[in-house]
Amino acid sequence: MNLSADEQELTTYVDRHSDRLVQILQDLVRIPSENTPPAGSEIECQKYIAQFLSTLECNPLTYTFDQVPGLDKHPLFMPGREYANRPNVGARRKGIGTGRSLLLSGHIDTVPVGSSPWTRDPFGAAIEGNRLFGRGSNDMKGGVATNLFIMECLHNLNLPLAGDVLFETVIDEEFGGANGTLAGRLKGFNADAVILSEPSFLRICPAQRGGRTAHITLRASGGILNEGPPSPGVIEQLTFLLSKISDFAAQRRASAKPHPLYASTADLVPVNVTRIVTAPWGTKEPNATPDQCRVEIYWQAMPGEKGDDIDREFLAWVASLSSAAGSPFVRPPEVAFSSRWLPGSAISKEEPLVTELEDCATRVTGEVPPVTGMEAPCDMYIFHTVTNTPAVLWGGKGGNTHAADEYVEIDSLVEAAKVLLMFVHKWCSAPLC
Repeated sequence: MNLSADEQELTTYVDRHSDRLVQILQDLVRIPSENTPPAGSEIECQKYIAQFLSTLECNPLTYTFDQVPGLDKHPLFMPGREYANRPNVGARRKGIGTGRSLLLSGHIDTVPVGSSPWTRDPFGAAIEGNRLFGRGSNDMKGGVATNLFIMECLHNLNLPLAGDVLFETVIDEEFGGANGTLAGRLKGFNADAVILSEPSFLRICPAQRGGRTAHITLRASGGILNEGPPSPGVIEQLTFLLSKISDFAAQRRASAKPHPLYASTADLVPVNVTRIVTAPWGTKEPNATPDQCRVEIYWQAMPGEKGDDIDREFLAWVASLSSAAGSPFVRPPEVAFSSRWLPGSAISKEEPLVTELEDCATRVTGEVPPVTGMEAPCDMYIFHTVTNTPAVLWGGKGGNTHAADEYVEIDSLVEAAKVLLMFVHKWCSAPLC
């Protein structure tokens, strides 16, 4: 598809400065910002971002949660996290006030490196071919780097703006967090539309699934030699529980109402066992049958489903295990919810934000991008529900997300940046100088 002279100038600028985009991402990856609830270590990355923005004359504001009136009283605020030295950063490049505004939002926290072995330094930002490796490179420092790069493009090209372009990096999105995103809304970093630069694989995602994590604890008498007849151990209980997971998954599939943006999705509401822990491993531990087993179950939900309804469905299923035929449970399994309910959320694919972003992506890439729902929960629902603001996910491609050797594909970030720069220019309605 032929681009206009203005559009060609923007895409050419991105191509010529793609090394700068990579450099910004490497800087971010090399600064750890792991979220380890209830605490986190995002502050050094936020300092880098604030300093970066200060050179672009957009007056960044670094603020802590105690500087956000009403945050801890808001119905969507989740207590139990620690926020000392964990600030948000927000900034604004002002337009002349006659056009639509846009917020580029992203979370700066990452999941921890974890104990799985990496074959590369998780904070080395090594480049091999088209891949840049490191914790958070895909989720979502690649997107944050893209947003910073766009803010720098606007400054260096001296693009005039009718509407404001806002930028923010929030903390505590991982592990079901959204307090940082909520704080940004209450602090006033709001716009007519929002793009969250999550790794969407160059798809436009106006919807997110909901999600919930539950922990089930099984208990029995442990050891090896015990007086009296043997009683069912936790392994028997675990085997029985795992054999019944498919029943709960079937209930979820039957009760969930499909959403149009997930029409091509094979499993609308997956149910997964994500962790099983019985006892520490190794010869430094005693050789004994375990007396406790913990099972983590994670399920997803369609936009429109209510968390309380699914919680009741899940608790009823767990209760039914003790009375089911062949049940080995001497005592009922214990249930605890380890994080907040993250609701599914969606806007119409006919929203101008979606259709105009789709047009820009088509013009840049030569292909119509998929418009579909994101497979996982995130913090986008805060924009949809708290400020009723159209918001979509748009970003590059990567792999091993939340796992060892996480990476992002560099060429996909360049494509995402081209589309985003063109969209910012068009959405904020200002001609080139």
